[in-house]
Order: sequence, then structure tokens, then C-alpha cells
Amino acid sequence: PEIAITPQTVRRFVSRFPDKVGLVHSKLSPGERYDTWRRARAGLLSAVVGPRSALFTPLRNLGLIVVDECHDQSYYQRETPPSYHARDTAVAYARQVGAVCIMGSATPDIVSSFKTDQGEWHSLSLPERILAHKEAIELQLAKIKESQQIGRKGEQEEKSITTYRILEKDAETTDLPPVEIVDMKDELKAGNHSIFSRSLQETLKNVFDLNQQAILFINRRGMATYVFCRDCGYTLKCPRCDIPLTYHLNKQSQQERNNLICHRCNYKRNSPNKCPQCGGSRIKYFGTGTERVEKEIQELFPNINTIRWDWGTTRKKGAHNLILEQFANHQADVLIGTQMLAKGLDLPFVTLVGVVLADVGLNFPDYRAAERTFQVLTQVAGRAGRSPLGGKAILQTFLPEHYVIQFASKHDYHGFYQHEISLRRNLAYPPYSRLVRLEIRGSDESKVEYDIRKLSEKILTWLKQNSHRSTEIIGPAPCFFSRISGLYRWQIVLRGPNPMAILRNKNLGECHIEVDPPSLL
Repeated sequence: PEIAITPQTVRRFVSRFPDKVGLVHSKLSPGERYDTWRRARAGLLSAVVGPRSALFTPLRNLGLIVVDECHDQSYYQRETPPSYHARDTAVAYARQVGAVCIMGSATPDIVSSFKTDQGEWHSLSLPERILAHKEAIELQLAKIKESQQIGRKGEQEEKSITTYRILEKDAETTDLPPVEIVDMKDELKAGNHSIFSRSLQETLKNVFDLNQQAILFINRRGMATYVFCRDCGYTLKCPRCDIPLTYHLNKQSQQERNNLICHRCNYKRNSPNKCPQCGGSRIKYFGTGTERVEKEIQELFPNINTIRWDWGTTRKKGAHNLILEQFANHQADVLIGTQMLAKGLDLPFVTLVGVVLADVGLNFPDYRAAERTFQVLTQVAGRAGRSPLGGKAILQTFLPEHYVIQFASKHDYHGFYQHEISLRRNLAYPPYSRLVRLEIRGSDESKVEYDIRKLSEKILTWLKQNSHRSTEIIGPAPCFFSRISGLYRWQIVLRGPNPMAILRNKNLGECHIEVDPPSLL
């Protein structure tokens, strides 16, 4: 689904099929992409690895398409028309050429699971988790035994040796890691105002003492997620997107400066000393992002090494591969990052995953908010305990009783699916209906609103003329992110058994159309 995990996958395939594997993604130069395209067309490549764009490589005699982490929203092409879902495209492509399409996921999306229930797709279950990395652990143990260092580090090594000795080395499978839920409201009542619970702090210390590694996950970047004035309540927003600016630390200059950045359009400005609205000086930085997590973990454990993996640290070519190699080679003790951490990482010495705030994204006004949160929590928890060392995950939350948190803590996909599918049935959302999203954008807000309302009137007329009473129109209304990069956004959503039929051969004007969109935001 993303460039982030292609290096790990490419290494595996190249080791088995040298000189027969091609790599395709958007960070390659035009020359590199052309070279792969040319070799594939000439029949010199047997396999191609990459995100969405890899699907269109001109391979001869295509026999297999594998869509890994098929639930991931990154497979959907949205910003640049035409909009399409790479998973659905892969299925259609495989059907056309007589190939096999395998879609893999530990947390399939609800619609895909429903299709398997209905017999439209075949379901293959892998109920047990393979216990891998025995050789890597034994090699590390041999290195520790050879070490003759003394002092505190020697004590850590003795603890590691003791831990490795009690491992069950004959097992071939292993259980999923246990998950502990921490209610952060109780932490506040106990006087702990840190972003890390007492349980997470203690477990981190034990992991570091045993010379193992941890992953800390939070699905937000920056030091603070919004900045506001405590005198008048004014929130600093992006002038082009009308969403709160995120507070970052800029360490590129000798004097550390504070920057406010829009994560939608990359607008930047310096943090003000006074409120632009009332002139007050009590500016408050609120919320938690990856930069703040990194800063506070360094304050708690000054002797450990950290690596941050988010959009800000991976903008340069090859950055994903470099970060993964550094962490896999144990050059850092903690990997801190956003949702790219949840996708396919297989690291033997990671014995702890800490989710700093499990509630992020849970309350977005979108019918898939609960599904996406369950998926990312379950996936990131699965990064722990992938070797004989075992492991655990800790979910910090202010909503410990929420059904998403409860099902994720038990790795209970079936239970979550049954609960969620009943809600979808009652609300007539996919898979019990299909959606079409119509969006109009423009720099003049009044004109955008006028155009979308005129379009709405046309659609209502078409619905009456064709007696499509089973299809309903939702809106028009401003999008959740009502302004992006200076453009105002309004939308209409059609919901019904076949809403596309109403729009076929109709003039919709300057309208962006999405069929079965994975998000309504």
C-alpha cells in the first residue's frame, strides 16, 4: 500500500530471484521507472514490487497479483483523477488475463469480508502465527556470550542471556502478543500528567534493560496538534485550508525556532508571540504528535537512541529504507512514528508496542472511522512478539470501554466484524448499499455552493423521472475539510443499490466523482 514497506519486500524477493525483480513507485526518477518498464515489457522481469502504480507494469503472461495489506486506504487513488481503487482494479485485471489475485490482510475491510461470506470471493484462513527469526535471536545470543564487557552493560547482557535461555526454541508457531489497556483518566487521577502511563514507562525500562526494542505509535505528527490563545480562544488555522496548524520544532538552524505547518498544503509560518485576534500573549500549544513523543522519551531515558518515522523524516529519496535498516540493525532502541509503522514490519527484537493515544481518528464523522481505527490498532499491536523473544502491546486511551478498543485488545477480528456489520445493516451503509460522492471545488465559496445546489436540483429531478426511490441524496453540504489549498469544497453523496445508474450519460459539469469512496471526509 505504501512506499515505506517496499524495501523490506524487495529484499526478500531479490534474495530468492536475483536480477528478476523490478521496483516501481513514485519516488523513482523517470529514468529508473522507464528502465523497469522496458525490462518488464522485454520479458526480463519475473516479478514487480510496488504500490498502486506497480499494477500497470506491462508484464508478459501475468499469472499472479498479490495485494498485500489489502484493507489499506492508500490503495485508493483520490487526489488525481480518475479515482480508482487498486484492489478492485487488481481483481478486474486478474479476471481479464486469467490470473490469480490474492488479497492478504489480518484485518480485511468489512466489504471484502462480506463478499467472502456471500461466496463472491474465496476465503483462506491462516489461524496460527509462524514463529520466525530463530536464527537472528540465536546469533544475537552468541554475540552476547562472546562479549566480555563489565559494568551495567554486562548486567544487561546477563539478563538477556537469562531471558533467551528460557525460550521455547522447538515451537513453530506463536500466539499473538497480549494487549494491555490503560485508562488515561485513571493516570490523571493518580497525578501522572505525562503522555506515558506508569505501565508503559515501566515496561519500556524493562525492554531497554534486556537490550530489546520498542515501537511507539501515534497517528499524528509534530509537537502539538493545534495552537490557541488562552485569553480569547482563537485557534491558529491555515489561511488556505481552514484547519488547525501543527506546531513543529525546526532544528535545522542554530537557533531552535518554532514552526506552524499545515499538513494539508504545507503552508508554514512562525509561531506568534501574541494572539492575532486579541493581542494576548498567553499562547497555548495543545495535543501530542511524534516530535513530542520523541522529545519526552529522550527526557525519560536519556541513554537510549530514538528514530522517528513519519512524513517529515522520509521526504528524501531512500529515507524509508535508511530508517528501516538503522532500526533493524539495532542502531536505535525506539522507533516512533505514524500509521506507516503498522504496515508489514517484521522486526525480531521488537518486544513492545506502545500506542500513545488509541483514540485518534475514532470520532471522525465518517462511517468507516471505527473500522479504520480497529485496523490500525490491531495491525500495530501485531508488530510486537514476532520472534522467540515474545512481546506485548499497551494501548493508552481515554475510551477504554469503546467496542473498537475492546475488540482490538483481544485481536478479535470476527467479533468486531459481527458488531460492525450489524451497524452497517441498520444504517444501510456499505456493503448493504453503494455510494457515489460528488464534489465541487473552487476559490469562490458562494459560487461553489451555488453550483453544488444546482447539481443537487438536477439529481433530484433525475431521481423522480426514473423512479429511483431506493436511492437517496445526502447533502449538499460542506466537506469535513471544507477548504484545502485555497479551494472550498462541497459534496453530495448518493446512497442506494446502484446510484451510478442515475448519473450515467449525464452532464455533471466540473465535478469530481468517486464511486465507492473509502472515506467521506
